[in-house]
Order: sequence, then C-alpha cells, then structure tokens
Amino acid sequence: MDWLSSLRTAIDYMEEHLLQEIGAEDVAGEVHLSPFYFQKCFKIVTGYTIGEYLRNRRLYLAGLEVLGREASGEGARNGSGGGRGAEGKVIDLAYKYGYDTPEGFTRAFARFHGLSPMQLRAQPYRLKVFLPLIVEISVKGGSRMDFTIEKREAMRMIGFERTFSFEEAYREIPGFWKEFCGKYCGQDAAREAGEEAVRQTVAECMVGEFGVCVEDEADMEHFRYYIAGAYQGGEVPEGMKVFEVPAGEWAKFRCIGPMPEALQTVNTRIFSEWLPGNKEFEAAFHINIEWYSGGDTESEGYESAIWIPVKRLGGQS
Repeated sequence: MDWLSSLRTAIDYMEEHLLQEIGAEDVAGEVHLSPFYFQKCFKIVTGYTIGEYLRNRRLYLAGLEVLGREASGEGARNGSGGGRGAEGKVIDLAYKYGYDTPEGFTRAFARFHGLSPMQLRAQPYRLKVFLPLIVEISVKGGSRMDFTIEKREAMRMIGFERTFSFEEAYREIPGFWKEFCGKYCGQDAAREAGEEAVRQTVAECMVGEFGVCVEDEADMEHFRYYIAGAYQGGEVPEGMKVFEVPAGEWAKFRCIGPMPEALQTVNTRIFSEWLPGNKEFEAAFHINIEWYSGGDTESEGYESAIWIPVKRLGGQS
C-alpha cells in the first residue's frame, strides 16, 4: 500500500472509530506503517496531528448533537443514533466523546467552537464545521528533488537530547539549536564552569554536524531529537548521550538556502511529494537525519541535507 492509499485508509479507520479510544499507534498499525513516519507524514500532508484530527472531528459531532442535528451518515458509522439532541446533557456528551469530566469537555468545546454548548444552542449559526479529510496529492512547480541513494554502515553518535511534539517541532527545534550555538559555537559562546569535558567532546566529535530525529515508542505524539556528531569513543560527559543509527540504505536530499526555512521546505516536500505513492522506495526504519555543513547558516548558498532510511520495493537490490 502506498502512502497516499495509507492516508486515505487511515482516515476511514478513524472515522469508523471516532467514539473509541484510539491514537496514533492504533491508526498506524491499521495501515502497517511505522507510527513515527506515519504521524510525521500525516501532519505534513494534512496540517493536523492524528490527535488534533480526532479531537476536532469529535467536537464537531458534539456540536451537532448539542443542536439536535446529525451529519449525513454519522449515526450509522459511529453508532450515535442521533443522540439526545438539544435535550442531551453535557455530562453525557463528555463521556461519549472521550472526556473524563463535563468541565474538561466544556473547555475543549469552547476552544474549538468559540463558545460553550449552552451558548451554541442560542447561536447555532456559529457551529464550527470540521468534515472528514479528503487526501489528494498534486504535482506542482518545475523543481525536481535533488537526492542520491547511498548505503552506510551503522553509525554511533553522541549529542544532546530533547523531546518534541510533532505539532510544535518546526517552531521549537530552531530554538534548541539557538540555545546550543549560544553555548558551544564560535568565539563568543558563553562559557560555564565545569563544562570543559562537554566542550572538548563537542569539538572532537563535531557535535552540531547532525540533527537526528528518533521515534519514541512510548509516546506516539512526540519524538526524540538529538543535536549530534560522530562518536569517537571515550567518556561520555554528563548531559550528553550516545546512540546508534543502524546500517542501511539512505536517500540523501540536498538543501540549499538559509536555515531553518530551506531544510523545513525540503522536509515537507519529502513527506508530501516524494514518499506518497513512491513506486521504488519506502521508509525503512524510525530515524531520519539532518546534515549541516560549516559556514553561515543564513546564507542563500548554505548547504545542508536530509537523510531518510529507505528500502526498495519489490525486493530490488
């Protein structure tokens, strides 16, 4: 199943199970894909995390029930049977749509619709509509993606780890880099007592050459991100971690332009254009790597790259 078909199947699965307790791992399992890559692709293609999509759909349906309405086919698909309409109690809707308390449901309802259930009954025209997504991939523009395929042995890396949500990663990861550079990059970097071993390791291992995203299997809403370099052996300073990137075949996508916009643009294109429907490759495992060259990261000619682990479809070698 290609990525485009997988996204459509996943949306159908979520629609069939809106009133059940499901999450990213359940949805990815339905289409037999890594939760890490599926969650990332879903966010890039649709603009929503899986959690956001489920929450928005449920709150829209709850709004319909508050008004005593029902979307076409929703009752048959979700077993709502029309609910109790305008006479239904908030507590019933809270439990039905997965909230532990009426207060929690009312707060979420107000954030989504812009007013409380009681206020919506008085102003039904303010119902916020959120319909099932229809996923289509279109080919636009005249720029082909610049990539090569390369086999690499396993790599041991060392770096600084932080956890990010898929929802906020594009906004928050640049801040992580800014913090790192302020401490360890350039002659003007701040120097704190007791960090000599860390600074030596950063220099010897060229920490900052790579940014590495790793799936967190215990939390499908988040992933681990490392500012990293190639581990050269020896003692691991406090605050740093050593980890291994498995051997495999990698698709390496070249990026030219200032950070972080150039890299984020190529990353978006990989998951919205290159992977969906790709007839030759699919993602192999749950890590992807950003490579950074030296030089001025704000330059129009700055060079970086994104490495995606791939396997060939059809058993090709």
